[in-house]
Amino acid sequence: MSATVGAVRIAHTHQLTTAERDAIRGLLDLAFDGDFGDEDWDHCLGGVHALLYDADDVPVAHGSVIMRRVVHRGRSYRVGYVEAVAVRAQERRRGFGDRIMETLEGVIDRAYDFGALSASDAGAALYRSRGWTLWQGRIETAGPDGLVPLPEEEDSTFVRIGGTSGGLVVPPDALLFDWRDGDVI
Repeated sequence: MSATVGAVRIAHTHQLTTAERDAIRGLLDLAFDGDFGDEDWDHCLGGVHALLYDADDVPVAHGSVIMRRVVHRGRSYRVGYVEAVAVRAQERRRGFGDRIMETLEGVIDRAYDFGALSASDAGAALYRSRGWTLWQGRIETAGPDGLVPLPEEEDSTFVRIGGTSGGLVVPPDALLFDWRDGDVI
């Protein structure tokens, strides 16, 4: 049976109750088939969450956007980085992912220089359909031991140009992401 959902709820991490955070984590664990670890969870916190709930106040869909620093052509940009976009398995293909992304894109466009995300094979079609572009340049990070190339991310990193940068970011130069534990991108 399909869920009836209302409006997208927007909340900063600090506005979520412990019960809400637990319910979101449960959704993410299920949606990613157990391949959503503690570091992945940590990556989606500290920013703005977009949520859809069913009539029983159980999360049906989630996504968050957090701030990251990305250096491109010698300039540091504030990037709205999309994390943990998920829809309950039995509710997929009903437009809930689009609603979550529309909300997150609004945050990105008003608050960040541009948007970025790393897409799974299953999720790439959603982002492409919404105008996100696969980055055609290199992907790197500034790790504790220096520059680290991330060639495995070059076929899954998408950007949304527009935000407050006015479209200044163009390939093929590298995007140099800030370092973080776990999956950097």
